[in-house]
Amino acid sequence: MRKSILIAVIFVIIVGGGSYYYFQKEQSDQPPVTLYGNVDIRTTALSFRVGGRLKSLNVDEGDTVHKGQVIGEIDPRPYQIALAQAKAQSDAAKANLDLLKAGYRSEEIARAREKVKQLTSAYQYAQSSYQRYRALRLKKAIAQEQLDAAKDKRDQAQADLLAAQQQLAQYQQGNRPQQIEQAKAQFEQAQAGVAKAQLDLSDTQLKAPADGTILVRAHQPGAMLNPGTTVFTLALSHPLWIKAYIDEPHLGMAQSGRKVTITSDSSKQIFHGHIGFVSPTAEFTPKTVQTEQLRTSLVYRLRIIVDDPSPQLRQGMPVTVHFAK
Repeated sequence: MRKSILIAVIFVIIVGGGSYYYFQKEQSDQPPVTLYGNVDIRTTALSFRVGGRLKSLNVDEGDTVHKGQVIGEIDPRPYQIALAQAKAQSDAAKANLDLLKAGYRSEEIARAREKVKQLTSAYQYAQSSYQRYRALRLKKAIAQEQLDAAKDKRDQAQADLLAAQQQLAQYQQGNRPQQIEQAKAQFEQAQAGVAKAQLDLSDTQLKAPADGTILVRAHQPGAMLNPGTTVFTLALSHPLWIKAYIDEPHLGMAQSGRKVTITSDSSKQIFHGHIGFVSPTAEFTPKTVQTEQLRTSLVYRLRIIVDDPSPQLRQGMPVTVHFAK
């Protein structure tokens, strides 16, 4: 029994060792995978968000720019004037809001109270006159027109007194909440106008959104530009990507994060990178791939990120990607 178990263990060891040796031999016989691709060209069109006369351009084609660098400017004077107007409107709206919140001054209330007192006396006098004329009319001592005139004076005095009383009540109670809310909304709207004017003024300067190289300069100073008119075309330099394609038999080697080495015909330097993206769909071999093995195959697009970017790798440059065994 023990002898048969020992024979079985030895058999398993022999078979496993043979399989491992065969697998290692097969792996060693396979040549390393080499791909051909190009440094990916990524560009962006740069334009002003606002329109106006082009005042200056600070860079030219071929110049290297850095993120945040001012590379052009629209004449800012119209926008400076607009900002000053917006601030003045905001200040006026703020003053009106403060006035409504503070309410009426004691002097204004005193004057309104005095006016009510005067109009009360005037109304009482007009009412007394009307009653007297009414009694005379009953005795046929005066004409009807005189009585009507007295009544009109009494009614007008009563209306003036009512208006003065309402004004005094308003002064004593202060402004209505609805008036204050309306003034507050007007002030907030004015503040929004200031913010927009400040944004427009800041957008008269065109800044590079990222590091890169100017490929195209489309206009010259003095030109009138509409918002969104392309002024520069910028080739982005970071991150540096390589576009390559791999055939289906080797697709298992193209795992995201896998390390690769990169060489070019113009430099002896070896660059390092890793696979950042593997396309989930296949496509026919693109025209830029010129290897015999891939010309009739379906391939998958790879994005390879260069870990040690260098000016020696220029956009569009053909490169060779090496997979370690």
